[in-house]
Amino acid sequence: MGKSPEILLTAEGFLELETELNDLKINRRPEVIKALKEARALGDLSENADYDAARDEQAKLEGRIKELEYKLENAKIIAQANTESVDVGSTVTISYVDDDEIEEYKIVGSLEADPFNNKISNESPIGSAIIGHKVDEIVTVKTPNGSFDVKIVAIA
Repeated sequence: MGKSPEILLTAEGFLELETELNDLKINRRPEVIKALKEARALGDLSENADYDAARDEQAKLEGRIKELEYKLENAKIIAQANTESVDVGSTVTISYVDDDEIEEYKIVGSLEADPFNNKISNESPIGSAIIGHKVDEIVTVKTPNGSFDVKIVAIA
């Protein structure tokens, strides 16, 4: 059997997943078990919608717990970012060459990507294009809709 793929996470992302897992195990699991017991106590299980709903909820919960455990077991926590070149964990300020618009992004693993909070994946068009580049370099970003150039202004 092959080696499991590494899941890149920042320390912050790892902590978020760990917190969610603990909440599911400590708080949600007992709630679902209680709902199952209450539904079972209502009698005939073949026509018991509450029981079916509780079983569905239990299946979803256990699936999410397994998913989180897998991700945490296979996580590679990204060390403090290198500030000389862009890497996963870097916070990068870029300038779009065509319109001088400036944006700041944190480069994260695909699991943590949240474009609305300026966290972009190392696998995204911008993320993959700027990885390994240094301040003042101009990089061409290729997207399905065409290409554009960005200049790396700062790396933190």
